Amino acid sequence: MTNLLSVIHSDTDILGGTPVFIGTRVPVKTLLDYLAAGDPLDEFLDHFPSVRKEQAIAVLNLAQDMLTTQLLTKDANPA
Repeated sequence: MTNLLSVIHSDTDILGGTPVFIGTRVPVKTLLDYLAAGDPLDEFLDHFPSVRKEQAIAVLNLAQDMLTTQLLTKDANPA
């Protein structure tokens, strides 16, 4: 199972601590911005060749898992 620290890195010496894909200077937010704009994953990968497809998919899977967990927890503990 992939964990957050195996695909995302944050260091104040790299883009002021912005979370980036490990081994790159590409912010994770850039992937989300591309997808939010309706661009396909392959277009993002073409524009940022230092990001491996496996990394991008891992980040998306982690985001999905985090959202699912948060929604399940919210439903289990209504305010």
